[in-house]
Amino acid sequence: MGDRHSSPLSWVVLYAVIAAAAAAYFAVLCEGGSSSTFVRKVECSVDMPLDSDVFAIPPGYNAPQQVHITQGDHDGKAMIVTWVTMDKPGSSKVRYGESEDDLGFSVNGKHTRYKFYNYTSGYIHNCVLANLKYDTKYYYEVGSRHTGRKFWFRTPPEVGLDIPYTFGVIGDLGQTYDSNRTLTHYQNNPKVGQTVLYVGDLSYADDYPDHDNVRWDTWGRFTERSIAYQPWIWTTGNHEIDFAPELNETMPFKPYTHRYYVPYKASGSTRPFWYSIKRASAYIIVLSSYSAYGTYTPQNNWLLEELPKVNRCETPWLIVLMHSPWYNSYDSHYMEGESMRVMFEALFVKYKVDIVFSGHVHAYERSERISNIAYNISNGQCTPVPDPSAPVYIIIGDGGNIEGLATSMKEPQPDYSAYREASFGHGIFDIKNRTHAHFGWYRNQDSYSVEADAVWFYNRVWYPVDEWIISTI
Repeated sequence: MGDRHSSPLSWVVLYAVIAAAAAAYFAVLCEGGSSSTFVRKVECSVDMPLDSDVFAIPPGYNAPQQVHITQGDHDGKAMIVTWVTMDKPGSSKVRYGESEDDLGFSVNGKHTRYKFYNYTSGYIHNCVLANLKYDTKYYYEVGSRHTGRKFWFRTPPEVGLDIPYTFGVIGDLGQTYDSNRTLTHYQNNPKVGQTVLYVGDLSYADDYPDHDNVRWDTWGRFTERSIAYQPWIWTTGNHEIDFAPELNETMPFKPYTHRYYVPYKASGSTRPFWYSIKRASAYIIVLSSYSAYGTYTPQNNWLLEELPKVNRCETPWLIVLMHSPWYNSYDSHYMEGESMRVMFEALFVKYKVDIVFSGHVHAYERSERISNIAYNISNGQCTPVPDPSAPVYIIIGDGGNIEGLATSMKEPQPDYSAYREASFGHGIFDIKNRTHAHFGWYRNQDSYSVEADAVWFYNRVWYPVDEWIISTI
């Protein structure tokens, strides 16, 4: 751009270029984004049979299984470890340390179990490892000495402004052959994340007769190969509700809340369905599409108090996870998130949320930076418009579940939709520093390193330049 003594003419030229770029952008936006030309072979999603190797029970009597971890506090210095023993309670102790051969620390947890219709769970253990060091590899062992199983994890770096960190993004996984491809594709990605942001719909057990909770067990064993080694940050979806009055099961989220623990109290939440954590340079807010969010409700009150607490000088990247998308151009679940959008979208714009990840729709879609917050019932202003303070909305409910892909799209493609494709896959959100992050979406049919869609993100507080200007000039 030249130095501060550049001639007025050079500034005129620059402004002219920016104006031309803006005009080109708005011309494109008015015509909508692009739909992928990739044609996926039409196949039904088929659940893997119960005797699949990915569901194998670990050897040894009462050996721990379904081992999984998630962040255990608000700042990243604790880890929640959860596992199941099927035959008897056994030990709820976790032994851990910085050397695989010297697990010098231990902590006792607790166990519980539950019944759902004609199913009784195994003994579900959970234990919190607290006061961990940042950016440190820990080895841990669960179970009794003779059938103990060892795993490891790495804690995040200390929360800070320019801390790079990489998140995997997965949703609506299920336990089909496609699900297995998605998880394998993610694990073999050269840019594999350090933590997974999971946007809801886990086992799809409720798609089976009587909400067959055996499928919660198989899903836990299937995902253990990833989730025992890196934390997955949980969001609840509609398939976690498990509300079945015809089975005399009227406690929503019963299997989920017994099996998957989150540190909700650390952020002042009263329920495990909405909460927040800090991890490296990201502040992550998890919301519940299936818990009350209207004025005066606990979730609404919590969010109103939570957003002003976000210190962008400490955690510059503000990420929101939810299950039901607000901006969706597929026929599947179209406008299901509308009432929640009306309640919360103005807050997202006010506090400059960078990106919102959701699932529910079994496909991939990325929006423009847009908002629809001007409408006041009588003014008629009810069309989404470009908004540099708004987040980008990404639907990534394409994990591979039994219900298959959402293939029917709204035509013509709406202006707010930047890119969409009905294929299974996963995402990688790679934070570089306070100003820049890169997102890539990886289609299962491609090689591990191929991005089917990619975009650079510019932080809404530290570098609030429109991405379209940078990419166009």
